[in-house]
Amino acid sequence: MARRDLAEISGLILVEPGKFGDHRGFFSETYNRRRLAGQGFDLEFVQDNHSLSAERGVVRGLHFQSPPHAQDKLVRVVRGAVLDVVVDLRKGSPSFGDHAAVELSAANWRQLLVPKGFAHGFVTLEPETEMIYKVTDYYAPDHDHGLLWNDPDLGIDWPVAAEAARLSDKDRAQPRFAGIESPFVF
Repeated sequence: MARRDLAEISGLILVEPGKFGDHRGFFSETYNRRRLAGQGFDLEFVQDNHSLSAERGVVRGLHFQSPPHAQDKLVRVVRGAVLDVVVDLRKGSPSFGDHAAVELSAANWRQLLVPKGFAHGFVTLEPETEMIYKVTDYYAPDHDHGLLWNDPDLGIDWPVAAEAARLSDKDRAQPRFAGIESPFVF
């Protein structure tokens, strides 16, 4: 397993919305279905999620939902910063098992479109970090899965030591990559 640049993994799209400011503040069009469709993704989002991580070093993930409730996600940070990480779970993909990481922050205003077939997670780089993401299917607990965030086989260079990471009990107990049978095909 290897780290790759976002552009090296088919399907990932880094979105950089314009932000127009003046003495009153700013305006930004953070989602435009036509613009994404022009990049090959005509998606219907059905649910918005919002998370707050109070401390630096909070790790959430690596999560995915299996078919028929797999989700495409459009993720962005509205306060603070994260290192956002995706792992390609699509059998037959040239990047199967590889990962990519990108910093998303309120300052850089970037978003990441994570298509179905990827595990997704992040670590907060600042306290009081808020992330908002749109998804194309509803949360389905029976289809909710994950990978161990610090599986050495994945080789993800997290900017937090394992003993300092703030995790849920669920995320501490996720299986390693070698122990899952991916339901996704490239």
